[in-house]
Amino acid sequence: MIPLCWYATVNHLNEAPVSEESSDEDDKECETCRSTGANESSSNSDLSAENTCRPPGINNEDSCEPILSEESKVLLGEQIKQISMHFPPRLTACTWTLEYSTMKHGTSLRTLYRSMQGLDCSTFIVIKDTDGQVFGAFCSSPLRVSDCFYGTGETFLFSFSPELQVFKWTSENSFFVKGNLDSFAFGGGRGIFGLWLDGDLYHGRSHTCDTFNNDILSKTEDFFVHVMEAWALK
Repeated sequence: MIPLCWYATVNHLNEAPVSEESSDEDDKECETCRSTGANESSSNSDLSAENTCRPPGINNEDSCEPILSEESKVLLGEQIKQISMHFPPRLTACTWTLEYSTMKHGTSLRTLYRSMQGLDCSTFIVIKDTDGQVFGAFCSSPLRVSDCFYGTGETFLFSFSPELQVFKWTSENSFFVKGNLDSFAFGGGRGIFGLWLDGDLYHGRSHTCDTFNNDILSKTEDFFVHVMEAWALK
């Protein structure tokens, strides 16, 4: 086995959802000299809504919810809301920018590393395997090649199986994240890893590890990636 690991934010604009009631008022105001101002306000609101992306299942009125640069192909809106509640408080209402996706960029660990270059923020990795299981990891820094483990106690593993389970740091060791050109891993101890992926980001493995005392994240110890996304959180 080989070690390693890691798992976004974009332009966000102010949102002002337009309700059906406000549209009715605008129609009435069209009969007066105020119609121009009302229409301009409605247009600005529509433009703002078009340039922000809240996942399905999350209301635009919930300003404390995360904003995504684009729709996730792995997580549903309710799952995004649930997992974001376990982020550090500073990231509860952060924006997610999709830096890497196997669907858009192919299956290459080197490409994943390149997508993280120049970032200085927390990252979030989410995987859907060929069994339909969804799981991943939160890391307090971008994924990178390293000679030793790095990261902080904010790092955690999670799995939707199907209910959300979050596995936080146990303080048993500091084997948070490690990556090389052939693989990356989250969590470790006694020669096993909480989450491990190969250089092709296709074959993975999950074990119970001392760092997080996690359950096996996938249905079986060995799994194959169907879709993987890496998000930058700011």
